[in-house]
Amino acid sequence: MDKLGFLDGVARIAVFVSLLLAIFLLTVKTENKLANRLFACFIIFSAIDFTGLLDYTFPDQYVNLEILRSTICLLEMPLIYLYVLAVCYSDFRLKWKHLLYTIPFVVMNLVFMPRFYLQSGNLKQQFIANYSRMPEVYFFHILIELQCWFYIVCIFLMLKKYRKIYLENYTNPSTSTYKWLFQMNCVFLGMHCIAASKNLMRYTASRDTFLWGNVLMVIMALCVICWFVMKALNHPELFRGINSHLQPTKDFLPKENQTITQTISNQDEAVSYQISALKNYMKEKEPYLDPSLTIQELANQFNVQVRDLSILINHHMNQHFFDFVNEYRIQKAMNILKDQSKNQLTVLEILYEVGFNSKSSFNTSFKKHTNLTPTAYRNAS
Repeated sequence: MDKLGFLDGVARIAVFVSLLLAIFLLTVKTENKLANRLFACFIIFSAIDFTGLLDYTFPDQYVNLEILRSTICLLEMPLIYLYVLAVCYSDFRLKWKHLLYTIPFVVMNLVFMPRFYLQSGNLKQQFIANYSRMPEVYFFHILIELQCWFYIVCIFLMLKKYRKIYLENYTNPSTSTYKWLFQMNCVFLGMHCIAASKNLMRYTASRDTFLWGNVLMVIMALCVICWFVMKALNHPELFRGINSHLQPTKDFLPKENQTITQTISNQDEAVSYQISALKNYMKEKEPYLDPSLTIQELANQFNVQVRDLSILINHHMNQHFFDFVNEYRIQKAMNILKDQSKNQLTVLEILYEVGFNSKSSFNTSFKKHTNLTPTAYRNAS
């Protein structure tokens, strides 16, 4: 089999698997349907992009579809960006303003309009025959580069804010959503660098080298899509988002300085009193035993404003809410592990009893506080 035939075969497999996974995502039952649909659209557009590697040519009457197909890739990164938003924020909804993300796709097709879409059949065939040397195509590649880097940076910034908000407002010990999406964006960054190098081969390397670069890209893209979807299917908790209206403490602290002057901001005695009262409440009422405890729920129980409690913990106590609550969980777990009358309890039973819901998260937090694993701590006690 020659290189073109091999590339055609790999591309057909990629298209088939991508469409199969897209159909599954669109039909599977899940709470976060919007995220699934956005990712399914990304996979469908990727499959359309892959068809450009198939060994075929469009009939003359449909040759416009070839250029339209090539510009579909300008919709892929916007879909990934919206997908990340939908996964991170449980209250995210599509709005008309999100159509602005299609501007590069529209602009590129307008650029192709004068010398391709509006021309006769022969001129269109000449355009496609000299495709890689056309000024419009140079502009196309530059636009793809700018768009990809823009969205990759935006996703990293979004995840940075998401992680901070999560740690300041939630105590579920799983941060797998952040880690997974961060890994995903790193993969896209690596894939884009390879794709950019492959596109550069179009002008600097031999045709054979360029074809093998296409083969490598399709195989890698197929592996990434399969990994991405299987990761989501095996970890449904990744679809639990946070409220998009929440802000990091540093964003609203300056605005609140004047209004909370009489409470906790500039009065050391008042701050010390509230910290002491909060610690006593945590010890007596043990709200941390609820694995889904949020700062909103604790504020309601403690009868203070959410922002005041956030400033108290995240600013005055210099702790994330996530770490603040987990300290009490770990301390209770340490007491149970040292209690000889409870040595029949397994580590798994203990972690659920103190408010954790993940063994890996419990082990990580426990080792962070004690430098020992739960089993090693029990044996040393």
